Amino acid sequence: MSEIRVAVAGASGRMGQEVVKLLHREEGMTLVSGISRSAVGQDVGEVAGIGKLGVTFIGSVEEAIAKDRPDVLVDFTTPDVVRRHAEIALEAGVRPVIGTSGLSREDLGQLDARCREKGIGAIVAPNFAIGAVLMMVFAAKASKYLPHVEIIELHHDKKLDAPSGTAVKTAELIADVRNEFRQGHPEEKETLEGARGAYYDGFRIHSVRLPGIVAHQEVLFGGPGQLLTIRHDSLNRESFMPGVKLAIEKVMEFDRLVYGLENILDL
Repeated sequence: MSEIRVAVAGASGRMGQEVVKLLHREEGMTLVSGISRSAVGQDVGEVAGIGKLGVTFIGSVEEAIAKDRPDVLVDFTTPDVVRRHAEIALEAGVRPVIGTSGLSREDLGQLDARCREKGIGAIVAPNFAIGAVLMMVFAAKASKYLPHVEIIELHHDKKLDAPSGTAVKTAELIADVRNEFRQGHPEEKETLEGARGAYYDGFRIHSVRLPGIVAHQEVLFGGPGQLLTIRHDSLNRESFMPGVKLAIEKVMEFDRLVYGLENILDL
């Protein structure tokens, strides 16, 4: 395979900087564009703390695609712009790899249709940490046998969405194999609104937001006389990079949208 040319949207952010470092050290892929409205004109490598790379920040996805002609757009921006970025990329024949939350099922369906029309791939992953993907898959398997389940996800206090994309994806995987029923006491009443968390298909999702946390999730399963806990902890953002690398490589092979890293792993 020839060198994969990669543009990174949100390259001045915490996740974006990790992707820049990944592309700098990995063979077979090259950073050609860093996109950030707040850092236009600065050297991408200097902002990421790895020294000058000779690639300066560009202010928009449109400009980066027109100027640098990437093969792949990695997007770690914000929920309010991610769909527009994906549409711009696909229209130009660029393959999106998206780690930003905020795409609905309808959005995913429409982007998949566009991928198939263009004959190129896209990958949307709520979590790129391999361990987190395994946690989600194991949770779905466990829910067949221990259907009483609750999800607790913990993230830093700057995260914009709640519940997290990882929690929602976990809930979707569980709901695919678990028959819906409402847990808890049938006459249960919240004396403080939201105390029981978000309702999803009969079970609950709880979101914690605190400084000092990166990304953590545990799935609790209760049964007669027992409790099973499946937990994953990302201690730093480097934990997501093996999954990002795999997605950049794999997206070049697809002609459709793939939702969830578990669908490109040999599980």
